[in-house]
Amino acid sequence: MKNVVAIFLLIFILFSCGEKEPMPIEKKTWSKEKSVDFNQEINEREVIQIALFLDHHTEYKMTQTETGLRYMIYKDSIGKIKPAIGQQVFLSLKISLLDGTACYASEELEDEEFVVDKSDKESGLNEAVKLMTIGDKAKLILPSHLAHGLLGDFDKIPPQSILLIDVQLNKIK
Repeated sequence: MKNVVAIFLLIFILFSCGEKEPMPIEKKTWSKEKSVDFNQEINEREVIQIALFLDHHTEYKMTQTETGLRYMIYKDSIGKIKPAIGQQVFLSLKISLLDGTACYASEELEDEEFVVDKSDKESGLNEAVKLMTIGDKAKLILPSHLAHGLLGDFDKIPPQSILLIDVQLNKIK
């Protein structure tokens, strides 16, 4: 019996100590086509999420722009002057995720301010304020490509987040 165990161990050691060929590592390449496909997939998924949201919130009668921004001006001031590129605007904002998670809100006594199309504000917000006049209030839905994109804002807005924004245009300078 000892001889059988010894022979078995000897055979095991001989065969287990041999050099094994390393498994080949498959290099993955990223291409422009893969990037386009990836972005199209994200966009399609967000279109579905927004459609489902709007199906459940029938009170939102949104208009969609060519970029994918959805907006609804729910308090029309009947003003005539809209902000132009390079003008400073002052806004009251409430920003949340599509699921209702609150992200940011402007302070009651202090407006958010930025220069239209010349700031780091969300491109969807820049687009929307150019559709508003002083005193207008609007609801906006910004797909991630018009908000903070693939990375989020590294604080309260996660990557690839669709934003729901309630905005009032208070002043144009």
